[in-house]
Amino acid sequence: MEYVTAVPHPRSEAAAPAASGRRSLALALLFGALGSALTLLSTRQRWSEGTATVAGGAFPLTAKGSDVTGVPAALAIAALAALVAVFAVRRAGRFAVSALLALSGAGILAAALVGASDGSALDEQAARASGDTSATVASFSHTAWPYAAAAGGALILLAGLLALRYGRLWPAMSGRYERDGTPRPRRAAKPLDPDRPEDMWKALDRGEDPTGADPA
Repeated sequence: MEYVTAVPHPRSEAAAPAASGRRSLALALLFGALGSALTLLSTRQRWSEGTATVAGGAFPLTAKGSDVTGVPAALAIAALAALVAVFAVRRAGRFAVSALLALSGAGILAAALVGASDGSALDEQAARASGDTSATVASFSHTAWPYAAAAGGALILLAGLLALRYGRLWPAMSGRYERDGTPRPRRAAKPLDPDRPEDMWKALDRGEDPTGADPA
């Protein structure tokens, strides 16, 4: 009894990496853009709140994410730039930009988690409100927005890891837009028509002899 072994078609084998590249590209773009937008939005929201004792009364205080730390917003902008730049570079350059994207996400994640328990911004507000530099905020609490920023950082980190793993399969900027410094070949001069006066005048303007005679 003979057994027939199925041989995979060459086109199907070649199509598998291309399909993986398209899927990973779509996911990386989605994760990177969504993570950056979520991080930037979160830093504009209230992260922490508390009270300070001023003139014998309780004075409410709040701090936005940008008041607590400026790291997530700065790294989110850097991540957006890296997400765009990954298509303009190749090989080692693409690997470096992908690593920058992943590191930006990791930095946002760490800074947001640390900022969730940071009360220094509220302490500064309490000192200004009371006029006492040693005053601190009381009944400190935080909102869910620091964790939203951390989730944005995690999405950017995933986008960077996808770029590191599958970036070699992604398309790059067309070579026709890149300039390698080599001079472009000049077009051959159009032969002059002696019956067209305008061609004669154009040749004279270029310093050429419209008669085609060699100089003596």
